[in-house]
Amino acid sequence: MTDTAPVRVGLVGYGLAGSVFHAPLIAATEGLVLDTVVTSDEERRSAARAAYPGVRLAASPEELLARAGELDLLVIASPNKTHVRIARAALEAGLPVVVDKPLAGTAAEARELAALADGRGLLLSVFQNRRWDNDFLTLSRLIEDGELGEVQRFESRFERWRPQLKGGWRESGDPEEIGGLLYDLGSHVVDQALTLFGPALSVYAESDVRRPGAAADDDTFLAITHAHGVRSHLYVSATTAQLGPRFRVLGSKAGYVKYGLDPQEAALREGGRPVSGKPWGEEPRERWGRIGAGESPLTGGGDPVPTLPGDYPAYYGAVAAALRGDGENPVTALEAAAALDVLEAARRSAREGVTVALSPSA
Repeated sequence: MTDTAPVRVGLVGYGLAGSVFHAPLIAATEGLVLDTVVTSDEERRSAARAAYPGVRLAASPEELLARAGELDLLVIASPNKTHVRIARAALEAGLPVVVDKPLAGTAAEARELAALADGRGLLLSVFQNRRWDNDFLTLSRLIEDGELGEVQRFESRFERWRPQLKGGWRESGDPEEIGGLLYDLGSHVVDQALTLFGPALSVYAESDVRRPGAAADDDTFLAITHAHGVRSHLYVSATTAQLGPRFRVLGSKAGYVKYGLDPQEAALREGGRPVSGKPWGEEPRERWGRIGAGESPLTGGGDPVPTLPGDYPAYYGAVAAALRGDGENPVTALEAAAALDVLEAARRSAREGVTVALSPSA
């Protein structure tokens, strides 16, 4: 790979993550080329060919890694339980790697992969796309500009109303599958909290399996006390009949409340694609959050805050720059390991009914 040659990307997995998120964003990023898609499912192979004419196909990661020298980057969007095995094999084959969250089932595994990548001088990045959600970018700007004063409490909800099971490994109770909402949506809200407010000192969690026939957690709450004093209250649920605000952030000067999800996932699911120079990730004024003090935003309190456009393409743009030596890894494996420390502590807290202390340097 040279500064001018395109980065040839292999994508392992063409389910929801691979087809909706990774493939479109890779294809939309200048300097990246989707070279090969790995899937053995005939319907998905046909869909990949139709969406990306000329893309090569492989039936297994092993088939792809047998010609690792023809690629410059491997993206892993396969089921959670396969992440560590495939990432390790790719790094050992000399390929930089992007892994969909969660990077691993344990923080120890994440740190082992980080050490392997570091020892070989290879990029290992984790796809935490929700750092580029419109509401998160807006909140980050408000905090940076001091609009809220000293943040004291951060409430973040990723809630859904899905009373019927969908099936599949994400709802499996088998620990090897690394399913359940704690490691799925919880990976997002924990990463956002740590990114905004730094290391966790303690974790308390309540985790339930509420839907009939469910085997994995589908309604979970986490409370994090950060080293700098901020308290984060994080909710992930598939059983929420009335959805709360996505963010409610309370500071010494003002609070910020934002309802609704970033529009990028819905746009990608509907076939929308980011195109350079054209609007992307924008939302209408009526969806903007509000900032103020002393009154509920639902009764007209506070002032509307224009929501910054969401920018998932920025993640792969940063990956491309890092591979060229022009930028930093946008999400490191050690950052993912710190989030996994919290998720593991949450699992223990919910199981034992205790608050779990963490070392900020864990």
